[in-house]
Amino acid sequence: MTKEEVFNKVKEIIVDQLDVDADKVKEDTNFKNDLDLDSLDIFEVVDKIEDTYDIEIDTDEGMETVGELVDYVVKQQTK
Repeated sequence: MTKEEVFNKVKEIIVDQLDVDADKVKEDTNFKNDLDLDSLDIFEVVDKIEDTYDIEIDTDEGMETVGELVDYVVKQQTK
């Protein structure tokens, strides 16, 4: 999958899981500052992404933005 395809899927998951306005979700969107997500919200998104891509996401990686999460998923896909 391309980075753009992963971004679109991650964006779709964030919008669906958390009822966030799709226009607010960009690569540089910060989960806490821009979307006001708490750790439970982020866990829900990460859990869905892990199921979707059959990967394990290390939440200690310090991912703060949508783009960092997308990059992590793309990197896991290429392993």
